[in-house]
Amino acid sequence: MTVIGWLQILFILAAVVAFAIPLGTYMSKVFSGERTPLSPVLRPVEHGLYRLAGIDPAKEQGWLAYCLAMLAFNAGGFALLYAILRAQAFLPLNPLGFPGMSADLAFNTAVSFVTNTNWQSYGGETTLSPFSQMAGLTVQNFLSAAMGIAVALALVRAFARSGAAMVGNFFVDTTRAVLYVLLPLAIVTGLAQVAMGTPQTFQTTATVRTLEGADQTLALGPVASQLAIKQLGTNGGGYYNANSAHPYENPSPLSNALTIWQMLVVSVALVFAFGRLIGDRRQAVAILSVMGLLLVTATAVCYWAEAKGTPVLTAAGLDPSGGNMEGKEVRFGIAASSLFAAVTTGLSDGAVNAMHGSFTPIGGMVPMVLIMLGEVLPGGVGSGLYGILVIAVISVFIAGLMVGRTPEYLGKKIEAKEMKMAMLAILILPVAILGFSAVAAVLPAALAGLGNAGPHGLSEIYYAYTSAAGNNGSAFGGLSANSPWWNTTLGLTMLLGRFAYIVPVLAIAGSLAAKPKLAPSSGTFPTHGPLFVGLLAGIILILGGLQFFPALALGPIAEQVQMLAGKTF
Repeated sequence: MTVIGWLQILFILAAVVAFAIPLGTYMSKVFSGERTPLSPVLRPVEHGLYRLAGIDPAKEQGWLAYCLAMLAFNAGGFALLYAILRAQAFLPLNPLGFPGMSADLAFNTAVSFVTNTNWQSYGGETTLSPFSQMAGLTVQNFLSAAMGIAVALALVRAFARSGAAMVGNFFVDTTRAVLYVLLPLAIVTGLAQVAMGTPQTFQTTATVRTLEGADQTLALGPVASQLAIKQLGTNGGGYYNANSAHPYENPSPLSNALTIWQMLVVSVALVFAFGRLIGDRRQAVAILSVMGLLLVTATAVCYWAEAKGTPVLTAAGLDPSGGNMEGKEVRFGIAASSLFAAVTTGLSDGAVNAMHGSFTPIGGMVPMVLIMLGEVLPGGVGSGLYGILVIAVISVFIAGLMVGRTPEYLGKKIEAKEMKMAMLAILILPVAILGFSAVAAVLPAALAGLGNAGPHGLSEIYYAYTSAAGNNGSAFGGLSANSPWWNTTLGLTMLLGRFAYIVPVLAIAGSLAAKPKLAPSSGTFPTHGPLFVGLLAGIILILGGLQFFPALALGPIAEQVQMLAGKTF
């Protein structure tokens, strides 16, 4: 680890917070229906869309209607995207004549992009046409991110309101998230990516003469437009198979810094918007402190492990002072690669600028653990906020048990119904991850896709289902997942990780919204100070540790022991 490396990390994180504060203020006004600088231009467009869709923006929904609207909206998005992928050969803007996807791969891909997972069992530049990339994947990048924001808003309103039957209007929240937040940011940052060297063209190939004198065909396309929203919406699916390690998606250290900033800024801004919407900014600072503390710690562990290198590489005659550069781009280095790995998995982004499977065992365990913790550091756009609020509900309940008082959070009593729904949401991840992993670890059809045996092969299985259940989308890279078993089971895991989590969250929102908002009393446990920050951080770590430590002991931890013993990994 070096001072310059840490300065890179701290500069990017500081830039995120500096922009997220005013962006959070802006977002709170957008979702409160207040006038913003973009209102004169976008409000007519917004109301025009409502008229076309037959939506009354003044009519709000209870939690069940909100939930059904969300499910129907995503079912329609899945059907449309699945049809595009299957019928790709007959659709326009397909100059290379790519055929349609197989049924299992189209199912996996459609589910992946609708759930904001963006797991890719295919190489984008060799499988999908510009039309499929734009009309299919890029559109869902906007909509899935906006849907996550909408669900978070419903839960935030539940805490802000008192004795209310309604939690908002799903279609209004989703429309505003796209029009006022995601689209303007995508346009600006997409143009910045183009200026840094990312292609944005309908030309699909270019033939160039290499330094050796041979001809090479390069894949081009509308890359920047997809890249911008893939990062801003914490989607992560790349235009190219190599994702953000590809020099067209991520040309330079500057574009890499911008990419990390894009991943973080909206999720962090939502936390500041949360503080303004509930009328207590101290709560936002407390939650952001937990997110920042754990994310920086995870980055430090990953950076330390990769900078230290491995005994195997040292024995091979490589200079250990260079650290473990296997699977990393020289133009980024270890510090930026470690930060990227921690951010993309602390979020639900899934983009990668290095091969996680080539990290050291401890370095590779960090991104896996961050997903297992629920991706709340700071989590995906919207999903990170409602995820950590669910953990906050569990935390105050535990605190109430310890001191013998009725637990409250933000003026709302936390009772049996909220705890049942919170635990149902929390248990989705271990059931999906460990259940499918147990079957895949003994099934020949699943094991045929592994690139490695032993603990590293087991880590590939864990990581795949962890990434799918956490709606992350990154992979270890040694797994060949384009087979009926992996496409189908990973698709089912993505659906569970997204919607089996969201439904209990919306049920919590409906229950809390109907409750009166109580004024703080002398017996109220304060949720804005250091004690709550420590409690919340501890609960996040305990939940992840109790659920997944035995599995980690058989995978990356066992692999670390092998590495220290001088064996290959």
